[in-house]
Amino acid sequence: MFAISLGDDGAELRPLEPWNAEEYLAHIDRSREYIGRHIALAERATDLVSARSFLQSYADKKAADSGRIYGIWVDGTLVGGVLFRLFDAEYGTCEVGCWLEESAAGRGLITRAMRILIDWAVDKRGIHRVEWMADSTNTASINLAKRLGMVRDGVLRESYPYRGVRRDMEVWSVLAPEWREHRESGR
Repeated sequence: MFAISLGDDGAELRPLEPWNAEEYLAHIDRSREYIGRHIALAERATDLVSARSFLQSYADKKAADSGRIYGIWVDGTLVGGVLFRLFDAEYGTCEVGCWLEESAAGRGLITRAMRILIDWAVDKRGIHRVEWMADSTNTASINLAKRLGMVRDGVLRESYPYRGVRRDMEVWSVLAPEWREHRESGR
């Protein structure tokens, strides 16, 4: 297994695999309401069986080269993660996403982890378009897309039914040349 340091604060990025199900469930349980404000991720892991099943679905995606999931650990504790929800090397597109416990918010962990994911997708796998979907009310997610140099492509009005309410989803993206320029500018 590998771990990539996310800086001097004891944070690292590692694959999140089915054998991590117990730790993943404990992490989700600690922050279920906070994580679930905008995304259904917390609802996908309600017990050990469903947590393992969710992580297995990403192990299967990795094997099929159609998605991947990584955890963010700080001082040995899982506090969040980033993922390729969709990954299509043939068409050169992917969709990235993230989640984080409230206790770890505001430290730049997701920004640093997402830069590693996008660098790998663009530089190693030849991905041309990286997409980001965010609930229009999720200010933190939209601000992250902006920090990553993404452009708002548009709004899918009332496209996402969540907790009994149809929500608007914003589509953001960055193209490979834009990403390289953003990275070189040091923003």
